[in-house]
Amino acid sequence: MTKINFLINDKKVVATNSETIWEVAKRSDIEIPHLCYLSEPGYRADGNCRACMVEIEGERFLAASCIRKPSEGMKVFTSSDRAKKSRKLVFELLLTHQPKKNESHDPTSNFWNWLDKTEVKESIFLKKNPIKEDSSHPSMAVNLDACIQCNLCVRACREVQVNDVIGMGYRGENSKIVFDFDDPMGDSSCVACGECVQACPTGALMPATLVNEKGVGESNVDKKVKSVCPYCGVGCQIEYNVKDNNIKYVNGIDGPANKNRLCVKGRFGFDYVSNPERLTKPLIRIKGKNKDLHPSIDFSNLHEYFREASWDEALDYAAKGFLEIKKKRNGKSNLAGFGSAKCSNEEAYLFQKLIRTGFNTNNVDHCTPVSYTHLRAHETPEQLGWRVLG
Repeated sequence: MTKINFLINDKKVVATNSETIWEVAKRSDIEIPHLCYLSEPGYRADGNCRACMVEIEGERFLAASCIRKPSEGMKVFTSSDRAKKSRKLVFELLLTHQPKKNESHDPTSNFWNWLDKTEVKESIFLKKNPIKEDSSHPSMAVNLDACIQCNLCVRACREVQVNDVIGMGYRGENSKIVFDFDDPMGDSSCVACGECVQACPTGALMPATLVNEKGVGESNVDKKVKSVCPYCGVGCQIEYNVKDNNIKYVNGIDGPANKNRLCVKGRFGFDYVSNPERLTKPLIRIKGKNKDLHPSIDFSNLHEYFREASWDEALDYAAKGFLEIKKKRNGKSNLAGFGSAKCSNEEAYLFQKLIRTGFNTNNVDHCTPVSYTHLRAHETPEQLGWRVLG
């Protein structure tokens, strides 16, 4: 691999022939603003926001550092007056159509962070009429008045997740992000993976849980906790963003199984954690309460049918019931086990071993064929890392 020696702010640096000026600067702890580029797996540089402009000695025009590759002996200046003035003008232009920070959809976004660092407070340019909000999707809020048309969401949808739902529509000052044929997001073919939400640098696309009825974002969190998605055995790595001990939203992180990407369940399916109807203690059916094929049991009358028990009592009660059924087999297997899609591969292995060796039956299966029938036809369980145990 060819090594390229050049200077950034009079500092000697070395690049490979595949690296851009921005990538080398980041590796050298030199900060250059950026909006339309994400240094995450699957994202290519586009160079259209012009927030990362740098000056190169001997060149008439400034260069977008996210797409410009260095050459031997090149001298790059990231903090020259020309570069700083250009970037400041870009941010001032982008600020023109934004809501005020205290009314913005994501006041902690990448965009507002860079505005603070470049010390841009206001814009002198004329503001156009805002685009109407789109609240048609249950999981994502669309507020295109904050959109800077950086095209990150387009690349996230089209090139990273390969869903091809988001695109650019119309021309000139009327151009905007569209879903399918300019449908409301909730009516489009969006699969709600949320990659666009994680990529958006301004808050134009946000988790619906973070935006109040006035469209103002509340994205501050107390802590971030790294974990593994509990929904299936793929092992996608995630980051919980926690506020007041509640999960506010979830981001994908760069794990070997997912490379930042998540499905709709992994990104948005965590409201059950703080649901007031979530069961937190074992329940045992009250004696004399008969079972019904069509029970009228809900959370409000649960204790008319069940009583609370300790874990030891509940486990002993279940084991006793299994043993009684096992004794009545009469030469046939009258027990079966269904594994959960929330189990890891190791847990699934232990489960089938319990059924086969403990219950002495091969009647064991996995709930994937039932739980995931809504997935697209070309996505098989094997492709997604699930395996039917049978």
